[in-house]
Amino acid sequence: MTRLINFYLRVAYRIEHRLGSFLMPTLARFVFAALFAVYYWNSALAKIGDDFSGLWQPSARAFAQIYPKLVELPAFDIATAGSFQKAMVLAGTWAELVLPVLIIAGLFTRFAAGGMVVFVAVQTATDLLGHGLIDNANSLGAWFDDIPDSIIMDQRALWFMLLLILVFRGAGPLSIDELIKRRLNIY
Repeated sequence: MTRLINFYLRVAYRIEHRLGSFLMPTLARFVFAALFAVYYWNSALAKIGDDFSGLWQPSARAFAQIYPKLVELPAFDIATAGSFQKAMVLAGTWAELVLPVLIIAGLFTRFAAGGMVVFVAVQTATDLLGHGLIDNANSLGAWFDDIPDSIIMDQRALWFMLLLILVFRGAGPLSIDELIKRRLNIY
């Protein structure tokens, strides 16, 4: 029995330390690119508008995505929006453009993935409170039920998990972060 346990422990060690350190962060970045990059870039481009002035001046479309209930007010005018609101809209727009690029390239990956964790948390709060998904049981969902496809509880938990792999494991060996570490002899 001891031989079997030792064999299992040797195999588990090799999988975790040799294969896992390469495969998990690399696969996490690939899955992020395949599933979320275009989603976030399209969302950012919708906020920016046709003339790219949305990069420095929030557009009505950007406010509608981030502050939907505010935009629905009859007297709402972007010019009357507060500095904090404008800063939030611009930060969200820039985050959707820059953070996915950093994650895919593997540059400042832990920082970028941490930023995306915060972004997804804010996005989730906006979906729940601003877009009214908190009142929709099908969208909100529940953990430990037999329906694994609710937008908030199920899908967002998987998004967080994917991003947290990158926060804790880094970008992996096929990344700019790794090139920088090798160049600077940091290990």
